[in-house]
Amino acid sequence: MEAYQDFAYVYDELMDNTPYREWCERIENLIEKYGVSRPERDSEDLLASERNLVVDLGCGTGTLAELLYGKGYDMIGVDCSESMLAVAMEKKEKSGSEILYLLQDMRELELYSTVGTVVSVCDSLNYILEEQELLEVFSLVNNYLYPGGIFIFDFNTEYKYREVIGDTTIAENREDCSFIWENFYDPEEEMNEYDLTVFVKEQDGRFRRFTETHFQRGYRVEQMKALVERAGMSVVEALDAETLEAVTKRSERVYIVAREQGKRIREYSYE
Repeated sequence: MEAYQDFAYVYDELMDNTPYREWCERIENLIEKYGVSRPERDSEDLLASERNLVVDLGCGTGTLAELLYGKGYDMIGVDCSESMLAVAMEKKEKSGSEILYLLQDMRELELYSTVGTVVSVCDSLNYILEEQELLEVFSLVNNYLYPGGIFIFDFNTEYKYREVIGDTTIAENREDCSFIWENFYDPEEEMNEYDLTVFVKEQDGRFRRFTETHFQRGYRVEQMKALVERAGMSVVEALDAETLEAVTKRSERVYIVAREQGKRIREYSYE
């Protein structure tokens, strides 16, 4: 069953504390520091249309894509949840943005050109449960990156699932929407299962109940670095997502910046 079905329509309400603006600023700074994309839609450079493209991989309801579009980047949002993309399209219609949304599984990513930057945040990659499949995702990203382009992604570490989340239950009661979030961690498989029960208030005042089950795998920094390199990219930087300093054994979420390093820019004839 597809994750983020009914949950998609209350996702933004329940995740209203997610620091998307902070993430947007962080990504913008990393692109400026390491990347080739520039927020210039009217450039006369024939290659700018590809180089300046930014793909939000696992874009969800499009909040980050809208923020990056507002910074001037040409955006493509990719997600495998039709329900999440439906919410993103509602935002697009309201804002008037020109974001292109694609309903795709990131393991089967298919773009129409190379792009300067790919980003994936909010632990989207933890939903890829097998190393081989994660390698396939990284290889596809590398394939579509413009020469010298960068891949910025985050992930929850195995330490976070094992020591911080563990077998815990999180519950929050709100006036119109409440949830119970039950975590179950399998240390042998390094797999986290969370069962989500949501109660949504309907127009008649009654509450509708629905449940979803999600699985995420915890990864170690060295695992991620090795997979990035096997996919043909080089690791530029790894940062603790909270401190923005060097990764430690207690880092719960990690940012990695990787660079495409194998392609050559196409030659164009103007004769």
